[in-house]
Amino acid sequence: MADEQNLDPQTSDAQENDAALNEDMAARVQTLEEQLAAAQDQSLRMAADLQNVRRRAEQDVEKAHKFALEKFANDLLPVVDSLERGLELSSADDDAIKAVREGMELTLKLLLDTLKRHQLEAIDPHGAPFNPEHHQAMALQESTNVEPNSVLKVFQKGYMLNGRLLRPAMVVVSKAPAETPPSIDEQA
Repeated sequence: MADEQNLDPQTSDAQENDAALNEDMAARVQTLEEQLAAAQDQSLRMAADLQNVRRRAEQDVEKAHKFALEKFANDLLPVVDSLERGLELSSADDDAIKAVREGMELTLKLLLDTLKRHQLEAIDPHGAPFNPEHHQAMALQESTNVEPNSVLKVFQKGYMLNGRLLRPAMVVVSKAPAETPPSIDEQA
């Protein structure tokens, strides 16, 4: 019986050690699972960040290709304006400048065709409703012929490059005629 009593404390110690070991192992497993979940979460976040960086880089390259001509096109617009003004101010009936005028017309057409090939489009809003996103109002003028807020005159055409505003059109916008106050004779 003494041997049985000696075995019981050892068995009980072994069971306590096994229980403590199981608790320790369970705690370690839980800690490792938490670390694994955190590592997986971090991995997913890094993959998403990488995908965002790749997408932004692709967009930047696309915009660089699309708008690479922006500065150059801006520098050419005054040339177009000068050719158009020269044609406006010269008379088509004057035989002395007929050849020069034809040369200017051909040069302007060639330049405009080239700009159009590179997705540079003119904004000529004469008679259209005023659009503050594409037009710059230089003056307001009373008019009874057109609706208020319509473009009466275009000082300078605007231009868009690939759907992006390069230069707004400078315009005169109509406004409703001011109502004249009754004169002194009408009041009496």
